[in-house]
Amino acid sequence: MSGLIPRFHAMDRSAPVWVLAAAALGLLILLPLGWLGYMSVSAERGVTLAHYARVFADPQLQKALWNTVVLAFWSGLLSVAIGAPMAWLSARTDLPCSRVIRSLIMASFVTPPFLGAFAWVMLAGPNAGYLNKLYRSLTGADDPLLNIFTMPGLIFVVAIYTFPYVYIMIANTLGLIASDLEEAASILGANRFRVALTITLPMVAPAILSGFILSVLQALALFGSPAILALPAGFHTITTQIWALFHYPPKVETAAAFSVPLLLATALLLLVQKRLLGRRGYASVGGKGAQRRAIPLGAWRYPALLGCLAVLGCAVFLPYGILAKAAFSRAWAQPLTWENFTLANWSFTFLSSSTQGAIVNTLELGVLTACAGAGLAALLAYVTNRKLIVGHQLLAFLALAPIVIPGTVLAVALFIAYTRPPFLLYGTLWILFIAYLTKEMPVGYSQSDATFRGIHSELEEAGRILGAGRLRVLREITAPLAKSGIIATWCFIFIGVIRELSASIILFTPNTKVMSVVIFDLKEEGQFGAIAVLGIFMLAMTFAVVALMQTLLGRDVLGQRSSGTPAGASAAG
Repeated sequence: MSGLIPRFHAMDRSAPVWVLAAAALGLLILLPLGWLGYMSVSAERGVTLAHYARVFADPQLQKALWNTVVLAFWSGLLSVAIGAPMAWLSARTDLPCSRVIRSLIMASFVTPPFLGAFAWVMLAGPNAGYLNKLYRSLTGADDPLLNIFTMPGLIFVVAIYTFPYVYIMIANTLGLIASDLEEAASILGANRFRVALTITLPMVAPAILSGFILSVLQALALFGSPAILALPAGFHTITTQIWALFHYPPKVETAAAFSVPLLLATALLLLVQKRLLGRRGYASVGGKGAQRRAIPLGAWRYPALLGCLAVLGCAVFLPYGILAKAAFSRAWAQPLTWENFTLANWSFTFLSSSTQGAIVNTLELGVLTACAGAGLAALLAYVTNRKLIVGHQLLAFLALAPIVIPGTVLAVALFIAYTRPPFLLYGTLWILFIAYLTKEMPVGYSQSDATFRGIHSELEEAGRILGAGRLRVLREITAPLAKSGIIATWCFIFIGVIRELSASIILFTPNTKVMSVVIFDLKEEGQFGAIAVLGIFMLAMTFAVVALMQTLLGRDVLGQRSSGTPAGASAAG
């Protein structure tokens, strides 16, 4: 951090604040990653590559790597196959109820993928799954219609919760493209298919590829869905294999060596995605008044609407419906009759000491992380936007760097860093706080950066000329103007914390469980009613915060971040 020297003419009393914020970020990011890299090559006799050799020579670990590649690639393709047509339909055509479709896609976007996976276990489990029982009752067949405990089943569940990334990228790009070129091609005799293929597709190609890469990144980093669906099927992915390496006795060096390739792969993919976003020159040239006319679908309007609703039925209606049914059922696999109706699941969930403690821990961590994260992200964004210290570009890079760190990899790094002096934090809520703060920093920084870019520095300069110090200017002028953006940052971070599983599952102890971990544990006990209640409670908190954010911002939460990454793009579970 030696290059981060304050740039000021006279002694500026605000300088220590900027330096402390920069030092906190450096400690947050560099300490665990440094320990991760060191542990992956450490041995009693010095540096070694034996851990990497063991990882790449172990057939079980090789299989986990291959399964992860298969999962990421096919779920990315399926996400594009789902998200691209829906984006075009809602952004460029007269699709009925397009605003409702967008709201439902937002519901899919904020649904924790591990919760969706639990719901699909209840829907498509080969024995007790609701859809399979319905199929057997209607057809008399012995074999199930669906088996969610397969690689295709896992790909399907991952895709229906990652396609919103593709949708966001393409819909935002289509919203910027005028209709002039498409209309000109139509006048010259091209049919709609040829117009889409030769005009629209080339202009949105970078967005399609970028959305595909984001979907692949999400699939690479997910822990919850593979743990719920792949492990019962008898196969691992990288994230579940890293988690398995922490079973007693923990193989920390092997886990570190297994984590580094995943970290490098996500970093490379994000770099490619950024380069693609930098090539948005495919867009047509036009003034601000360029019109975007809706393409009439004619007889295809309602079939297109039914197709969109079918996708959202898989992502929202069916999962939410089965969770609601299970929450009020004595036996979740049986019809919800009066005899099967109960409130015992709710009383068990909210009166049980273990779930009460997890709820309290989750809310404490959510509020604490959101407050600290919003404050630190705002300070860092202010420093980098106003170029207050030398090396501000490095600060921006570090603030966005955790987006390439999957939650399980971050957990391994934090476990290594904070189970030894001078920072003995394992077994306390503080290690989870650091994990969440690090993981949500890119989202918080991106939102804060967009906020401060919209506030002109001339207002601050006027205050400085009148004799106010920079901290007073920040407190009395800039902060009130940035209030809505900072509150939005708080909301984004809070949502990310309450739905996080991938780091929590490695770092928790019996006294520091959070809701996502309790949900994961309850599955092993077969307590699907309690899982449904906690899931509904988690969704209710999420949507309440989303509603608050939309009220404050006056726009949809599916907006795009200034860094080119959708809001909440970090994997959560």
